[in-house]
Amino acid sequence: MSKKFKRSYKFALNTSTYITVFLTALVIVYEYMQLQINLTSILVFAILCFLFSFFIIQLRIEFFIYKRVKSIYDSVAILDQASSKHGSPTSDIKTLTEEVERFAKGKRLEIETLKVRENYRKEFIGNISHELKTPLFTVQGYILTLIDGAIKDKKVRKKYLSRASKGVDRLIYIVKDLDMITKLETGDLNLYLETFDIVELVQNVFDLLEMKSAKKEISLSFDKAYAPIYVEADKERIEQVVTNLIVNSIKYGKKGGTSEISFEDTNDSKLLLRVTDNGEGIEAEHIPRLFERFFRVDKTGSRREGGSGLGLSIVKHIIEAHNEQVFVESVFGIGSEFSFTLTKSKSLKDTSAET
Repeated sequence: MSKKFKRSYKFALNTSTYITVFLTALVIVYEYMQLQINLTSILVFAILCFLFSFFIIQLRIEFFIYKRVKSIYDSVAILDQASSKHGSPTSDIKTLTEEVERFAKGKRLEIETLKVRENYRKEFIGNISHELKTPLFTVQGYILTLIDGAIKDKKVRKKYLSRASKGVDRLIYIVKDLDMITKLETGDLNLYLETFDIVELVQNVFDLLEMKSAKKEISLSFDKAYAPIYVEADKERIEQVVTNLIVNSIKYGKKGGTSEISFEDTNDSKLLLRVTDNGEGIEAEHIPRLFERFFRVDKTGSRREGGSGLGLSIVKHIIEAHNEQVFVESVFGIGSEFSFTLTKSKSLKDTSAET
């Protein structure tokens, strides 16, 4: 009795009661008109009518509606694997309604997801076509000019070949970045974990980008002096992450600005590396899409500055491949801060604890 009364039984019971009441009323009226009212016969009639109606209605529900419901289950595959384990399809209308609604909700979510993916696919194809088309047409233009006769002029030939070479370098740069993201997404790019000094790595990146930052009069520095900090990660990939973030801070920085690196211990095992600048900043509406492939906040300015448009996407994939997290905070017109976590080296941490 703890289970709820089956809804089909309830329906049959109510319907049988209505039919019985109606037919019994007719019999009473008939016998009243005949002046031969027999309460016993009326009661027997009511009981028989009720029982007959109940069983007929219940059987029709069980067999007629069940067949219809089963055909829905078979043709639409309305049940998921979890619910199909419970047995054969139900003829309970409430249960059927709930499952239909769940099925419809799931399909709506699938359709919405497919629409998002389709829009992303279209945008991605458009972006990659534009990124590849620009250097390709540049290279083609210079080569066709040389073929048409400019190759005879040594000065023009050297200049055009040099520019065509830069276009090819840009194509290679884009293809390499795409190849890396693909490998990171599919798990084909193996990480070589080692222990290294992250402070030294950042300083090496500063040295490599010294000329690039000097052109925009942007200073690269730490927020304070740091002793060696040892982390466990793929050194080459983390160097690429730091390089991409600092290059971005230079690219979108203001003339005479700063790009500052700081470190913070989040807990005993994690280190947070921050890259902070006082550049253009990013509008809040663009922040959720920053790590998408080829997404650029300033389309014209970004292309003028160069790059593949894949830098931040690579940063995100490399950090996630390390099972770490990347964050971004920015105020438009004031500056931006990109940060990510790293795992501190256990061996060196244990050694320092002993000493």
